[in-house]
Amino acid sequence: MTATTPGLEIKSSPELNHALDDLLRAFETYKEENDRRLADIETRGASDPLTNDKLDRLDRALDENKRRLDEISLKAARPALSSNGPRSHLAREHRAAFDGYVRKGETAGLIDIESKALSVGSGPDGGYLVPAETETTVNMALKEISPIRAIASVRQVSGSVYKKPFSIAGAGAGWVAETGSRTTTTSPTLAELSFPTMELYAMPAATPALLDDAAVDIDQWIAEEVRSAFAEQEGTAFVSGNGSARPTGFMHYTKVAEASWTWGNIGAIKTGVDAAFPATSPGDKLIDFVYTLKAGYRANARFVMNRATQAIVRKLKDDDGHYLWHPAIAPGESPSLMGFPVTEAEDMPDVAPDAYAIAFGDFRRGYLIVDRIGIRILRDPYSSKPYVLFYTTKRVGGGVQDFDAIKLLQFGD
Repeated sequence: MTATTPGLEIKSSPELNHALDDLLRAFETYKEENDRRLADIETRGASDPLTNDKLDRLDRALDENKRRLDEISLKAARPALSSNGPRSHLAREHRAAFDGYVRKGETAGLIDIESKALSVGSGPDGGYLVPAETETTVNMALKEISPIRAIASVRQVSGSVYKKPFSIAGAGAGWVAETGSRTTTTSPTLAELSFPTMELYAMPAATPALLDDAAVDIDQWIAEEVRSAFAEQEGTAFVSGNGSARPTGFMHYTKVAEASWTWGNIGAIKTGVDAAFPATSPGDKLIDFVYTLKAGYRANARFVMNRATQAIVRKLKDDDGHYLWHPAIAPGESPSLMGFPVTEAEDMPDVAPDAYAIAFGDFRRGYLIVDRIGIRILRDPYSSKPYVLFYTTKRVGGGVQDFDAIKLLQFGD
């Protein structure tokens, strides 16, 4: 059995199946305890504190099981940096020269390659481009551990700014009889969205012993060191970045009531209760929320929320007593809420008075991430002796490209 995540195939394994079974068993226990809590409230007017404590522990267990499943899935899907595949002679030269630069600071090989292919390096002031295999591995790892990158559109560019034209008002059209006169229709009104790329950096440190060890795959080491640092910074920026020296997160745009939505803003509806769902039929508010999105966007829509908010929606039921939230049923899949997948993004706000704690939409159409081609490294053996620092940079931009594709749920009245 295999399961797929965006861009990767995840092969089943005993460890993966065991982790999935643990998650499903934990959810069944969770449902039993929550049903007991609801029965106590109905018969006694309050829940048993012991049941509440057990539910809290089960919440944490579900989160831990999901984290473990994600880690095993990522490990199974992670591509290895291998030199066995077909590569051009120049690519092999680049790999060898880059290895010499990282381990010993030798630049002659990279300078020689620059004369053959101008795209390989940028000179000693700006560092040198990593081999293509290393860049691919970092970007694929980012897609797996950076939650918004995994669900958004990603475009690679060679320049510092990506500009995308869009139509504010489409071309006019109308019906006319075969012999009727044709009136002049209005022309489309075009505007432009601009997505500048900003510099994101990490600075892993290595000991001389590690660099001298021929058994250590330096490319793999660099990829492993920077991917988590990049993913953490990206995850925050794509959600709440203010656009100043970083991408603009979808939560940073002006939020307006859905009834008065206009282009350039993010539409939202309210739960009607401060910091909570309505006590009666809470699922109805989620249904209203889902249907704020136009049909064309709902087909590929998903919820985005943090772990604390997931703990709240796990307890919700419909009027027939069925849980609205369901765990993933296969490796590499997401849990679902009302049949729509759920992406966990820790940078989303917690449920609080007037907080916009849940997003829903087609993020592939709604949010655009722009990657400038090339990850650069500058070797620094002087600033932190005896360690060698590797100033590693990539340029990334991001912002909303379709304001009709993302909606927010505000926990307020």
